[in-house]
Order: sequence, then C-alpha cells, then structure tokens
Amino acid sequence: MSRKVLVLGEVRDNTLRNVSFEAIAAGKTVAEGGEVVAVLIGDTVSSLANELFYYGADRVVTVEDVKLKSYTPDGYSQALLAVIEAESPEGLVFGHTALGKDLSPKVAGKLNSGLISDVTSIEVAGGNTVFTRPIYSGKAFEKKIVTDGLVFATIRPNNIAPLEKDESRSGEVTSVSVDIKDLRTIVKEVVRKASEGVDLSEAKVVIAGGRGVKSADGFEPLKELATVLGGAVGASRGACDADYCDYSLQIGQTGKVVTPDLYIACGISGAIQHLAGMSNSKVIVAINKDPEANIFKVADYGIVGDLFEVVPLLTEEFKKLKVNA
Repeated sequence: MSRKVLVLGEVRDNTLRNVSFEAIAAGKTVAEGGEVVAVLIGDTVSSLANELFYYGADRVVTVEDVKLKSYTPDGYSQALLAVIEAESPEGLVFGHTALGKDLSPKVAGKLNSGLISDVTSIEVAGGNTVFTRPIYSGKAFEKKIVTDGLVFATIRPNNIAPLEKDESRSGEVTSVSVDIKDLRTIVKEVVRKASEGVDLSEAKVVIAGGRGVKSADGFEPLKELATVLGGAVGASRGACDADYCDYSLQIGQTGKVVTPDLYIACGISGAIQHLAGMSNSKVIVAINKDPEANIFKVADYGIVGDLFEVVPLLTEEFKKLKVNA
C-alpha cells in the first residue's frame, strides 16, 4: 500500500545531521512506492533543501520563524503539526535522537497515534511494513506492525543505510506559515560541553573509556586515536561519575545508545548498563587488564593489557596504515 510519508530533517549548526538521510531511506520503505516529503524546521533552513533531494526526498516543506532558531518542544510541535495538517500523511519518520525522542511522543500524543521507537530495521513482508526494535537493553528484538492509523516511527542512527547520494535529483520546495505562540520555553543561549568533532551518536568509530583511564588526562590517548580514525570519544557511566569527562559523553542505558562500525572499549569492565548502549556495534574491540572482564563476552576482538600501552601502539599503527593507503 503506497503512502505519503513525512520525514523530519534534523538540523544542527545549520547542517543536516546524517540521521536525516537515513530517515529518508526508512521513509522510502514505509512509503512503499508513495511520496516521501522531508520537513525542515528552523529560522533559515530552506538552503538545505537540495541536500535532502540528493538523498531521495520527493518534496521538501519548510517552516521558518526566528522563534524556531533553537529547538523547543512547543515551537517545533506547533510547526510540525501545521505541516501534518497541510499534508495529511499516512506515515511519519524521525531520527531516534535527543530531539526525536523528545518531539515524537509529543506529536504522537496530539494526534492520538501510536509510536514505534528506536527502530533498527524496516522491511515489507506479507503485505505489512514490519519494524524491528531492541528490547530488554538490547538482549532481544521484537517485530511490530501498525494495523490502524498513522505509521509513526523513530529510527536509531547508524542502522538504516541512506540512499546513494545523487546530485541530479531535485524537487519542489514549499513553505508553511505558522504563528508560533505560547512558548513556555525560550532558548537564550546554547552552551556546548561536548568536545568538538564527530557527533558521538552518529560516529562510525567510537573510542570509549571507563574507570580504567584513571583520570581526565587518561582520555588524551583515546582522543588521539579517535582523531586518527575520524571517530568520536565516549565514556562509561563510571568514568563520568568519577569526573574524568562530561556526562555528554556517557554511553549506556542512561546515556547515549551508539551503533558504530567499530567500537573500541578501553578500561571498561562491561556492566550491563553500559552494554545496553553499545552491544549492537558492528565490531567491538575490548582492551582491559582483567582477562575476566565482562566486556570480553560481547567483544569480537579482545586485548588483555594496559590501555596506556596498547592504545598508543594502535594509534601509531593506524597512522602508518593511513600514510601507506
């Protein structure tokens, strides 16, 4: 059954996040041959429309207002609900990001709609669109279908591959005018504590440190390795609690969930709460002095040794590989 599907294009620092392109690919599957309409919300976002076409959007709808410069649930929900009213879609797809996790249930509630969250794959089988999502902290998976009403889902970053970029694609850009009012929250300033560089939740390579890094300075070798591999640095709850790094780097059940191509765990014991945030990574490498550490049970490759000896050696070897590539 072909559907019209709205996909939210997520913008950060006037740049589209990669999960926006993954959401378009997911929207294509949900649409089953129907139309995928990307939605851009912000103060000046129309210039980003072309990139959404390159990754497969059929049309783009923008909502621009100075009150939408920074995300607020009230402002964005008013904007998106106006687009939904104008477009009458049969499906909606968001990224399962901080923004998506906050906005999607609010909009779903307003629409009296169900919501399938944290989807890792979508397929069409037996005439149904089937959504797969992890449960029990990633120890099992469930499959869901929507039998009535809107098909409404959020997708986990780095799980659904975007369509191949094609700069010959183009389409129509329209705007919806919305009177944004009654905002309960006004963002005066955004202060970023996270380190600059690759976004942790979308990184293809993550180098994570635990209590074994021993101090804030202990993260420096990890940062160097992350820079060489073009990745991001993360941390366990224990490292954050010990003030070795900011909580914005925390990976786990109460932190970020990441699914990179390569996850290198340095000095992380492997508590179940941490595994919930990274166990679905494609390749896991564990570095720990304790051969009995729980992290080795989920690792594809394990190195028993001192991370302060192993990580610099890995960094040098990767540097050599890059030079010879």
